[in-house]
Amino acid sequence: MLNIKLVTFITVANTKNFTKAADLLNITQPAVSQHINGLEEYYQVKLFYKNGKSMDLTEEGIVLYKYALEMQRLSKIMKVALDNKTAIIKKYYVGATLTIGGYVLPKIIGEYRKFQENQDIILYVENTEAVMKRLFDGDIHLGVIEGPFDKGKVNYQKFKDDELVLAVSPFHDFAARASVTIEEVLKERLILREKGSGTRKVFEDRLIKEGYSLEDENIYMEIGNITALISLVESNLGCTIISQEAIKPSLQANTLKIVPIDNFQVMREFNFVYLQLDEFQHQFIDEFIQFCKQGR
Repeated sequence: MLNIKLVTFITVANTKNFTKAADLLNITQPAVSQHINGLEEYYQVKLFYKNGKSMDLTEEGIVLYKYALEMQRLSKIMKVALDNKTAIIKKYYVGATLTIGGYVLPKIIGEYRKFQENQDIILYVENTEAVMKRLFDGDIHLGVIEGPFDKGKVNYQKFKDDELVLAVSPFHDFAARASVTIEEVLKERLILREKGSGTRKVFEDRLIKEGYSLEDENIYMEIGNITALISLVESNLGCTIISQEAIKPSLQANTLKIVPIDNFQVMREFNFVYLQLDEFQHQFIDEFIQFCKQGR
């Protein structure tokens, strides 16, 4: 359990406001001030300075914030490790992006559960930004993500390659074409994933690399739910750029069709991401990664 004064400090640093921090922590504002004053007296530094209506971190406060977040993360991991030490069924927490968590991992986790009957995997399915935040917050042991990430901040292993494709309804004008140009795609009604998703980031990064502006996109809808996005495209309300993994059932049912884009293939990687391992996490993470790679 993290010291309550450090919890208060992190909350104030995040909200930049003593009153908001007090509300979130369900304590009084004087108690918040007392906790911060206690830390400043102990470390003999000033942690915040007033900047208009907000409280900003001093240079010393930034240092403490970095270490406090790491202590908070380790506290959560420690709690799970202690629980698992005596539990008959050990729990491990995995975060996955929507494509991977919705269309790749569920079957693998089901098979893994047969292999390790004394382990339960709790799966969080969110976009890339949210999964990475959970990892740094200590809420998950392992992330499985699509698209770019800061490789200098985490340990990682490649899972597999994935291709982003142009998917349309069989009734769409593109469906009868052997291929289309990227210019034609950008003029169509695009139904894309929300900002923050790995799929959206990879596609837009490729557009920029090819010299296009994001303003060239004719975005008709932004959808966070992949199932809903697929249904909209199947209903011929627009076209999308999506993982081939996510539309396998629709391709088999002939409710979607892939149309090649001339000179515009978009490949990406699925990657496992994790922070520095200790002996309590190492065995699970190593076994699960190897199991996923063997069954891919």
